[in-house]
Amino acid sequence: MLLNLLQSGLSAGFDSMDFKLSLVYILLSLPIIMFALSAHETAHGLVANWMGDPTAKNLGRLTLNPFKHLNPIGFLSMLIVGFGWANPVPINTRNFKNPRVGMAISGIAGPISNFLIAFVSLFLSMLLQFILILSGVEQPHILIEVLDMFLFMSTYLNLALAVFNLIPVPPFDGSRFAYVFLPTKWYFKVMEYERITGIVLIVILILLSRIGISPVSIVVEFLMNLMGTLFALPLNLILNAIM
Repeated sequence: MLLNLLQSGLSAGFDSMDFKLSLVYILLSLPIIMFALSAHETAHGLVANWMGDPTAKNLGRLTLNPFKHLNPIGFLSMLIVGFGWANPVPINTRNFKNPRVGMAISGIAGPISNFLIAFVSLFLSMLLQFILILSGVEQPHILIEVLDMFLFMSTYLNLALAVFNLIPVPPFDGSRFAYVFLPTKWYFKVMEYERITGIVLIVILILLSRIGISPVSIVVEFLMNLMGTLFALPLNLILNAIM
């Protein structure tokens, strides 16, 4: 994202419309990223607390206050390449009746929260377009355009965060859920190397993004098209009936 902004400025000029538009996207993405990361970690803690582990609650992490969750490097990574992370909410699996199941369910809660935010954001974006069509507005006010951009960015970034964390490789949330069915000995053996595998995967994804290959973006764009199609069907039926 930031790299695209700099490239736009260098290629088209810092006074170009492309650069100014990219700058607006970057500015809009700042609060979206902070909220997406905070909601993600808060969801982990809330579900863990619901299942019997009050660790996050006792540490004051059941909050949407971004300063309780943000990791500077993870925040910059999401701003620069479109995927990132926050400081993980601490979870004590000994407080769960079934530690592996508890870890799996609390782990999947983070991505689900981002999917829900993306779902609502895209729905509001398409509802906004629907209202503009019904009202016959051909050139909406600049604030309406900014709101639509904000909702688009919220959809994209929340989906990116959810997809990134669902990768079934430790320490990402997807591994907590996918590996719950592994034999206990294998499960803990794999988790021993979660820090190494996490770093290796992030480096691979960053390198791929620099040569124009982004597996996360491919999945996100597919999901956005799928969700957009599902939302468009009832809205189009209503529009055709009215028109």
